[in-house]
Amino acid sequence: MDWNKGLAPLFKKYGGLKHPLDYKDRYQLVSMVILSSRSTDVLINRIAPALFKAFPSMKALSAARPKDLFPYVHGITNFAHKSEWLVSLAKSVKDDGHIPTTMAGLTQLPGIGRKSANVIIGESIRLYPDAGWKPEGVMVDLHVARVAPRLGIAKSDAPDKIEQELMDAIPQKNWHAAGMAMTFLGREVCRPTNPKCPECVVNNVCEYYKKSKT
Repeated sequence: MDWNKGLAPLFKKYGGLKHPLDYKDRYQLVSMVILSSRSTDVLINRIAPALFKAFPSMKALSAARPKDLFPYVHGITNFAHKSEWLVSLAKSVKDDGHIPTTMAGLTQLPGIGRKSANVIIGESIRLYPDAGWKPEGVMVDLHVARVAPRLGIAKSDAPDKIEQELMDAIPQKNWHAAGMAMTFLGREVCRPTNPKCPECVVNNVCEYYKKSKT
């Protein structure tokens, strides 16, 4: 199966969309990605403006104490630990221009794993398309972890193995688009229960849909 060709309608519909987090620069992107773990993008978008007004840069954040962030993030899951991670990260990075651009560099920072790093790298490429950065993986969130096996691209249910299967099936240039497209499909159409299969733009290559019709 040529998945790059098979997923073309999905790339066309969703591949050009930015991440739902309403960031303005890489400092905001990194901060919001860390805060969004186990919290909704809608909530993070709502609290972010006040947080960034108080701490407008890595330099400003590096001078803060974790408890200084509490009034702005207290409604977020695990907010105390996330505040510690953000301040520790800021003290390490020190300046917006020193935010790492690689998987290795990002995953050394507190609060950032492969999934978060893939989002940061992919969205950074969107922000600065001429910087020469390249995706190093595919973002696998709970939506991608559901959609990829249903489609038949992935056979595993472990995020790291799903990511590798996606990387093997799709050209590197489309890794970020694939992750984002599948997460949007999972949010809107390929729901955990009662998926809207007849509306899906890639139901012609979907194993789940084929089995549901037999």
